[in-house]
Amino acid sequence: MFLNRISYVLQAIGIKGIFRTIQYGFYRDRIEKQKGNTATQELHVPPVPPGKFTESELIPGGIQLSFENAQTEVIVLSDNIIRISWTPGKAPVPYTIKKNDWEVHDLRVEEADRSYILSINHYQVTVDTTGEISIWKNNGTEMKRDNVPVRKGTSWSLSTNLSPDEHIYGLGERSGPFNLRPGIYKSWNTDAGGSYSEGDDPLYIGTPIYLSLSSRGSYLVYFENPYQSVFKVQDKFQATFMGGMLRYYVILGSLETIYTQLCELIGYPNMAPRWVFGYHQSRWGYKSEAEIIDLVRKFKEFNLPLSAIHLDIDYMDGFRVFSINRKNFPKMKKLAEDLDTKGIKLVATINPAVKYDETYHVFRDGNSKHVFCTDQSGELFTGVSWPGWSVFPDFTNVETRKWWQNQYSALLNEGISGIWHDMNEPASFAAWGDKSLPINLQHSMDGTEGDHLEAHNLYGLLMNQAGYEGIKTITPNKRPWIFSRAGWAGLQRYAWNWTGDIESSWEALKLTVPMILGLSLSGHFFSGVDIGGFSGNPSAELYLRWFQLSSFLPLFRTHSAVGTKQREPWVFGEPTTSILRKFLQLRYKLIPYFYSLAWEASHRGIPAIRPIFWEYPQDKTLWDVPDEFLVGSSLLIAPIVDQSSQNRSVIFPPGSWYSLWDDREYQGISSYEIPTDMESIPIFIKSGSIIPMEENNELTLHIYSMEEGMTKSYLYFDDGDGYGPWRLETFNSTFSKNHVEISWDKSGEYQFPYSALNIHMHGRNPLKILIDNKEFIVTDNIVQSPIFQNIRY
Repeated sequence: MFLNRISYVLQAIGIKGIFRTIQYGFYRDRIEKQKGNTATQELHVPPVPPGKFTESELIPGGIQLSFENAQTEVIVLSDNIIRISWTPGKAPVPYTIKKNDWEVHDLRVEEADRSYILSINHYQVTVDTTGEISIWKNNGTEMKRDNVPVRKGTSWSLSTNLSPDEHIYGLGERSGPFNLRPGIYKSWNTDAGGSYSEGDDPLYIGTPIYLSLSSRGSYLVYFENPYQSVFKVQDKFQATFMGGMLRYYVILGSLETIYTQLCELIGYPNMAPRWVFGYHQSRWGYKSEAEIIDLVRKFKEFNLPLSAIHLDIDYMDGFRVFSINRKNFPKMKKLAEDLDTKGIKLVATINPAVKYDETYHVFRDGNSKHVFCTDQSGELFTGVSWPGWSVFPDFTNVETRKWWQNQYSALLNEGISGIWHDMNEPASFAAWGDKSLPINLQHSMDGTEGDHLEAHNLYGLLMNQAGYEGIKTITPNKRPWIFSRAGWAGLQRYAWNWTGDIESSWEALKLTVPMILGLSLSGHFFSGVDIGGFSGNPSAELYLRWFQLSSFLPLFRTHSAVGTKQREPWVFGEPTTSILRKFLQLRYKLIPYFYSLAWEASHRGIPAIRPIFWEYPQDKTLWDVPDEFLVGSSLLIAPIVDQSSQNRSVIFPPGSWYSLWDDREYQGISSYEIPTDMESIPIFIKSGSIIPMEENNELTLHIYSMEEGMTKSYLYFDDGDGYGPWRLETFNSTFSKNHVEISWDKSGEYQFPYSALNIHMHGRNPLKILIDNKEFIVTDNIVQSPIFQNIRY
């Protein structure tokens, strides 16, 4: 592992780059000593509790309590959201908050013995005059108890009691177990340095959102505090922030209610263009137009569908952002146009670092507008990135964001369809210590003035905001699509993400599912992974198993580091290529399903990738399953993550589940040993589901019968991009022992886009079917159908 990292560094930045990283280490340390490292000094400051209670005051939506050394404010935002704030400390700049105009009905505040009780629809909040705060269900069940917080200098620390069976999930991107208890986690977006493996912490996205699940129910906590923080999850959940006000939101209810309310608070994900749900081929090392043209030719030759090619930093002129190497890419726009006619989009990477070069127009213009970060003395700060010595935009300044927005026209005018934001933790190469910017670097914080300790975790979020708004302004008839290595709460409004530079190993493959689920439960609904791992050379089997898993993730992309062996889908030969083709074709058939899930996320706030306990959170047997996941409510994926696996155990949630491959039915809640081979992985469809699949411009509705019950399914269409007409199909299904009945409700003005419609029935074998009261003969459980209002069989 260590040798792999040394090799990667040498190939990536060379000998001169290594010397720069040494120079930068000394430079960074010198800047951090300009006024001392306050955060380090405060480690020796004694903790100060809030002290004696002095007074209370009713305020709109809640109550405010004052103590000798602190003040707390408890506000009920909705029937399910409570906001708790402790001061002193700087209030967070509300970059992550989308909604502020909440309406609360029937809030009651009562004074009790040494406490105040706030009552809403299903919950009560008890605020004790000691500073302890607890939340109860109206049936008397205590959901959450926060102990009295303490303050050390400018740092706040809060502990929450955990019940014996309480599970904790989320906190952004974590390379550990799905259930984070026990463990210690740091939130400080960090460049993993070319590769990471199990247990490495922190990583790129340290979003301070966690989900609690126990026999008492479920709740979610979002800490609206971007300062560096540490979370200790043991008998208690302890959160410590290195500065700022202690402000957090508690959201209660069912899982669906929790995530809908979270999206109301911090924003719903925006709808991506349809092409994004296809397959993306990437590599650090596609260096010319000729190479891209040859790549596309081979995909066609091997009959492998492709939707996007990603250009890493080699397409740039000397690694200068918003530039193109005209020697190797002389006709970028024509290349993009030619690929577009084949249904293939170009995606280009962008880093925040701008080369320090007086002859470079982006640097000159930005420097003249004072958009780059400075140290405490007002001197322009320089770090080290791919182009060498570089400056970094201060994205916490609205004027900087406006300036950065305009830069994207240089790429969009060349036909680039998607943007890949990298290195935006932000990262600056250093031979030792933190590979980022000095913590006392100055930031605008939109007029409130702050330092990098406050701004660091927000940096990627605000870069993505600037990029999204810039692309939307420059190409108003297209939906922006960005995916990003770093981010924070609210990232889903602007970008997708991926898990960064993971190593190529079986151990790393096993991390994929818990990492994606953790991101999803942290509000990052659309994620992916570098298939095969970023660094290293996967075997054919490892690449195949990673590819099969990734076929069911939102971002479906192969990518690898400079110096690794080629890993396009044909390089491993047969039978691997044919198996990969089979999964590629399955993914493209399922695009209507994925696209409908994207609509559901953007309108209802429900993640596309879900843990298997999603619909049955009361069932403890489902709480600790780190290697299975649901795609929507209907697809259960049990990937193969062990080398030379001959079978694997699959736990099924309640209900009946059909194998995608042979329609064999399995009953939950049970565990089965499923035999496996290289050709497939265990994939199951929930009974009662309608799965749309497309092929050759025909749509097939796969109807999976259940014994008895009612279900609802959605199918969303539009042009695949832009903001024009749309169409939403709603299928209401009723199943009984004797018959199946499905009604089809339609809304929207977009025309049905397929040339033919087929009905494929699973679990029952009717010979005839009534479609709008007209009898049709069924052959091999399939019937070609008109667009119907009602079917019965």
